[in-house]
Amino acid sequence: MLGKGYEVHGLIRRSATGNKKNILGILNKITLHKGDLADATSLYRVINSVRPQEVYNFADQDHVSWSYDSIDYTSDITGAAVGRILEIIKQVDGKIKFFQPVSSNMFGKARIPQTEESYFRPQSMYGCAKAYAFLLARYYREVFGLFASTAIFYNHESPRRSEEYVTRKITKAAARISKGLQKKLYLGDISIKIDFGYAKDYVEAAWSIMQQKKPDEFIICTGETYSIREFAEEAFKCVGLNAKKYIGIDPKLLRPGKTDTLTGDFSKASKAFGYRPKTKLKELVKIMVEHDVKELEKEIKSGS
Repeated sequence: MLGKGYEVHGLIRRSATGNKKNILGILNKITLHKGDLADATSLYRVINSVRPQEVYNFADQDHVSWSYDSIDYTSDITGAAVGRILEIIKQVDGKIKFFQPVSSNMFGKARIPQTEESYFRPQSMYGCAKAYAFLLARYYREVFGLFASTAIFYNHESPRRSEEYVTRKITKAAARISKGLQKKLYLGDISIKIDFGYAKDYVEAAWSIMQQKKPDEFIICTGETYSIREFAEEAFKCVGLNAKKYIGIDPKLLRPGKTDTLTGDFSKASKAFGYRPKTKLKELVKIMVEHDVKELEKEIKSGS
């Protein structure tokens, strides 16, 4: 957004005030407002005072595993909060454009490939909450005429992923094992196939969706799936190691609800604004591993 000349405002909650590491380089270029998706009064205050032209709601409880144990919080923050924002936009200024990313986890168990018309059968509270967010955006668009667009994002990765996510867990482990700082990497079901995209490509797609004349719903994915095992093998290959020697399976990491292989059809987005996945698996894994190796080398050099 800064690169496109936007004046950027963001929302920061009390429990996240010590977690600004991903935006340290731009803190002097943006304005942060105190607030919380659980608190409608703070949302109203910020939207009413800033009067933004576009709102991108990338905030939620976005971890599938956590959603099994945080049902109420996930349904509120990932789902209901979208209704709060849209209702405030309707009351403050109905011309404000709104973007809501949702998730392929909404499909859960579905036929291949999935399109924007495929039915939802989520297998986690996270997937259920995202389906609610999707329907809320559609409701405010169709009933009240708001510019409320959604993108059904399939997995999107980058070096900014937290270590709780399996992809970053893998790339950091590959870096650490290559430096002799870790012996094994324990994972859950490594046979699961996932469509791995690059977060940077998907955010560019989000901006393109907001520049359309009419609000709509689009699937954003690569259309290709790879197993966790293949992702790990590619990561270890980047540091010259054989993944099979270092990976172990921990039953505790298996999820209670298993989602089918999700493969999307992005042809609608392709026709609407020329969307094409730019970054494929090998390049994506290389970006992440090289980042983690570089960061680890800095830590080793500094003695930390």
